[in-house]
Amino acid sequence: MNYNIAVIPGDGIGPDIVEQGKLVLDKVGEKFGHSFLYTEVLAGGIAIDKVGEPLPQETIDVCKKSDSVLLGAVGGPKWDNLADRPEKALLGLRSELELFANIRPATMFDQLRDACPLKDEIIGDGGLDLVVVRELTGGIYFGERGRQGEKAFDTMEYSVDEIKRIAKVGFDIAMKRNKKVTSIDKANILENSRLWRSVVEEMAKDYKEVEVNHLYVDNGAMQLVINPKQFDVILTGNMFGDILSDEASMITGSIGMLPSASLGSSKLGMYEPIHGSAPDIAGMDKANPIATILSVAMMLRYSFDLEDEAKAIEKAVEEVLEDGYRTGDIMSKGMKSIGTKEMGSLIASKL
Repeated sequence: MNYNIAVIPGDGIGPDIVEQGKLVLDKVGEKFGHSFLYTEVLAGGIAIDKVGEPLPQETIDVCKKSDSVLLGAVGGPKWDNLADRPEKALLGLRSELELFANIRPATMFDQLRDACPLKDEIIGDGGLDLVVVRELTGGIYFGERGRQGEKAFDTMEYSVDEIKRIAKVGFDIAMKRNKKVTSIDKANILENSRLWRSVVEEMAKDYKEVEVNHLYVDNGAMQLVINPKQFDVILTGNMFGDILSDEASMITGSIGMLPSASLGSSKLGMYEPIHGSAPDIAGMDKANPIATILSVAMMLRYSFDLEDEAKAIEKAVEEVLEDGYRTGDIMSKGMKSIGTKEMGSLIASKL
């Protein structure tokens, strides 16, 4: 099969890690008989520098015509004081491509157990394995905002349809896992959270096999630390999901290990690591490319329906970790320290 992929290296370590994602994809193509054609486009700070805006129309057009999008990272201190910051490209891409569901698996590899900041008795046997399903195009990040004199406001709002479509994604994923959904809101305070909770409860009637419970976001954040194994699928809104998914990533050992998929109603998706651009180590062969490589596996699974190929990548990552190879962020005593390129090459070789 032939697949067209829009590639957005972005800023900082983005080009470093995207290159390793492409390397692994090409190896998959070689082994399984696929062809991946890449079209590189601009977004983020580099787009501001080159064309004066964070998300050029050309980038949007190329992404819409592609089968999938691979994104590195955007942003950095260089552009922090601009009115149109690089991160505006992310919001624009999600909106233009109608990607309303962000899927963030938080899995702790057994080989990285020592990197988890939680006590052994909390982790228990079997490690950690949960998924955060975050609504991506609504809520406070997309609501009306502005300033009035010495006041500023940001509006959080959700419609019934917006909640229904993200809840369906969460329930469908739960049906393929352990059939448990924890919906996180702030229904004791926020009216939009009360609507969220009522819509989720109504949808649960169509998924009688799925256990559903609700937590307020403050309690949910606490429970992630004291008893993370209680979670299977966490379903939540845009702002809460932004915060909780980063928290979930850190309890697995390193933010450099975790992928994400942004999906809509079609097969077109955008795949990216959840970490930032880390400009301080850009181009120094120090970045961990595993989150990007695992994002590529998610691309194969969700956009291309290539489950065997996705599992092959995940198995290759696990084998390299089992062999004791580590980038700096996951390095521990007795392991073999390597750089970005060698990590990518080793994972590709395992395929």
